[in-house]
Amino acid sequence: MENDFHIHIPEGAIPKDGPSAGVTIATAFISVCTNIPVRWNVAMTGEITLRGNVLPVGGIKEKVLAAQRAGIKKMILPLPNKKDLVDIPAKIRQEMQFIFVEDIKQVFREALARPFSREVTVVAANPKRRKKTTSKTKKSLRAASG
Repeated sequence: MENDFHIHIPEGAIPKDGPSAGVTIATAFISVCTNIPVRWNVAMTGEITLRGNVLPVGGIKEKVLAAQRAGIKKMILPLPNKKDLVDIPAKIRQEMQFIFVEDIKQVFREALARPFSREVTVVAANPKRRKKTTSKTKKSLRAASG
């Protein structure tokens, strides 16, 4: 059975409209479609492109502080936002683990409770440029993260 879904939250949208929830929405969507739960102790933020690239977002300090107040110890952030950690108090930086990502597949590896081995189609803005990729197996994921 094959389904095509397209959810678009445009780049450059009004900041309060939710583009920074892109990686969270994509992760929740994959979780529902694969029946793989999202880890309960991970927070994430990041805008996502149609090709799966994770773009930087604003408000990192506020998001990290909110995650810390909620008891979260691991946060997934866009790689370009690494520079924003200087705004986070040192004590909180030491208490939390920050995972910096450039691609949605990295988010899935960190956020999902277990790997999934289904074929994923990444659709560019031009549907003729579709490419199919298969996620890594559990064994290769352990080796890559180890």
